[in-house]
Amino acid sequence: MPENSTEVTAAGIARLAGVGRAAVSNWRRRHADFPRPVGGTDTSPSFSLPEVERWLRDQGKLAEVPLRERVWQRLAGHPAGAVTALTHAGCALLLVRDRPTAWLEITAVSDARMAEILPVALDEVLTARLGSTRVVPTPAGPDLLPSVPLLRATAELAAETGARRAFEFLVDRQLDANPRQYTLTPPDLAALMAALAEQDARQPGGPAGAQAAARTVLDPAAGTGALLRAVGGPAALYAQEADAGLAALTALRLALHSENASGTPSSSGAARGTITVRTGDTLRADAFPRLAADAVLCHPPFNERNWGHEELAYDPRWEYGFPARTESELAWVQHALSRLREGGTAVLLMPPAAASRRSGRRVRADLLRRGALRAVIALPAGAAPPYGIPLHLWVLRKPGTGRRPAPELLVVDTAESPETAPGAVGRDRIDWTAVRATALGAWTAYCHPGAPDDGQTAHAPADRPGVSRAVPVIELLDDDVDLAPARHLPPPAAGGGAAELGHVAGRLDETLKLAARLAPEPVAPREPSGRTLTTVGELARSGVLRLRTGSGTGDGSAPVLTEHDVLAGTAPSGTPSGTPAPEEEPLLLEPGDVVVPVLGGGTVTRVVDDATAGAVLGRNLQLLRPDPAALDSWFLAGFLRGTANTRQASSYASTATRLDARRLQLPRLPLAEQRGYGERFRELAAFEDALRTAGRLGGQLLQGMYDGLTDGTVAPK
Repeated sequence: MPENSTEVTAAGIARLAGVGRAAVSNWRRRHADFPRPVGGTDTSPSFSLPEVERWLRDQGKLAEVPLRERVWQRLAGHPAGAVTALTHAGCALLLVRDRPTAWLEITAVSDARMAEILPVALDEVLTARLGSTRVVPTPAGPDLLPSVPLLRATAELAAETGARRAFEFLVDRQLDANPRQYTLTPPDLAALMAALAEQDARQPGGPAGAQAAARTVLDPAAGTGALLRAVGGPAALYAQEADAGLAALTALRLALHSENASGTPSSSGAARGTITVRTGDTLRADAFPRLAADAVLCHPPFNERNWGHEELAYDPRWEYGFPARTESELAWVQHALSRLREGGTAVLLMPPAAASRRSGRRVRADLLRRGALRAVIALPAGAAPPYGIPLHLWVLRKPGTGRRPAPELLVVDTAESPETAPGAVGRDRIDWTAVRATALGAWTAYCHPGAPDDGQTAHAPADRPGVSRAVPVIELLDDDVDLAPARHLPPPAAGGGAAELGHVAGRLDETLKLAARLAPEPVAPREPSGRTLTTVGELARSGVLRLRTGSGTGDGSAPVLTEHDVLAGTAPSGTPSGTPAPEEEPLLLEPGDVVVPVLGGGTVTRVVDDATAGAVLGRNLQLLRPDPAALDSWFLAGFLRGTANTRQASSYASTATRLDARRLQLPRLPLAEQRGYGERFRELAAFEDALRTAGRLGGQLLQGMYDGLTDGTVAPK
């Protein structure tokens, strides 16, 4: 094996060949010429990537490895580690984008010579974008030599996709491969936080001159740089991150996300500005002690006990009270306020406990009394890790001299918004369009342009029961100082209020009558007839239907049909989980497609109609696209729901039942006879929809009556 050859694990081989890991294990046992391990451990061996590629091609199991996969495998198997390889790749991509001619000249020589001359060019471009004092050191020639093949392949990928997208692909793969190593801020949440800060800057009392010149934005716990990448318009970006490797990747992401040195905007449209990234523990060793930023965006670490409680007891940042050892989040809040200029805005992602723990009530009370805390916005569960709890956004403004504190606190609950689809909670189910509209709508109304310069609102926004309310501060200053929005937003009556209960009752009556009309009539039993059966896998191999699996990726122009939508019978409500690879197209639904959940035993199918067509197929869903000249969609969907059919096509893991659609069976029948079955199955689906609607309306009417009777809006008789 050549020295410094890239290594690949069994999982990587499976990804290359498009098979499961069990297939790779079988190859190792059955084929004596399968490449021998060159590293790793007995339980997790690694293999030479060139040898594996050669063997796969010789066996006819691999026509050509996609370029992006080759680049990733080289990066993942780099002898110095993936983070070092990513840093080298990011430096090279910055040179490719900013000085393409210089890159072409450098790559025209041998690998050894390229490693010698490349550091000079990299130093120039890094200094131009990140300054002479930076967290991305210029790689030395000997360190670069093992990376040269990777850098050449990465530049080739950039020629196809662009430098920024190439680096984002590699970083995303690294994050996906190490989910427990990084705390991520999802892009939709980052965009919302940046928009809240931007909206406040446009209001009276916002940072002076913020609209006329580039704003200064700080993220003191930058992580992967998601929050600063969401900042729009001209901005000088400042970031601090404790992990040196992550800080380097963040600096490179921000540099590639912004304009290049010649002033040409990147494909993201981000405006040019200075980028300053530092390494260190922000609370113990603040890298920007004299910074007066226009905005601070922060996703701080949660529930830290070792944040510096003892050594920072007399720190001047604790202007609103010394946080308890268990209140590390309130330390981050006060740090953010200390780095704002007067009138500047901070938006922090917070755990819900920070709004109600008794150990933090004195700090919360002082934040309210002095007008620093302006809003608490509750997000749906699944918005960010930890995904099981509904996190909060705190919006703060640095009080200024001569300004009276705001007399109210805005509380918003986006999970209870009428715009949010029912059940749209949990990872991959959140309707971010609705969440954003609710949060920004309430915040914009609260920070109305007609507000006087003293910081008070001209008028409170109209209360939206269960969604938003401007709560007088005096109501909050009790023994608990509980700021959780749910405590101050009584949910609206489930029936929409007493006035709407009659309307709900009428709709329920109509739906029950419809269900009665659609109910299938009893039929006489008959002996089962012998029929020739085929499987979905056989039909797929013969070209009668296409079988695809959803990934949930798209360009954002179409909603995503999620697993929850299929199970609940609702309209597509998801948002794309990422951007598809350059050579891939989003999997868009067409009328007549049959969608089957992968998990849960296959008790539900859905035939795509005109209203659902055009949506992106989400994760954990399988799509069956029949040829209408040979196979009826409703016939297919109906037979797939048979209990015996789904039972024999299901496999069982320790925590879930998984359906293998290829094993599902259906009879071989002429198309005309298929359509007869299909029409019957269509009638049963309409009956099922009516029952589902009746159940929802019945529950709404029932809870509305309970609420009305208990709050006095409905009389007992």
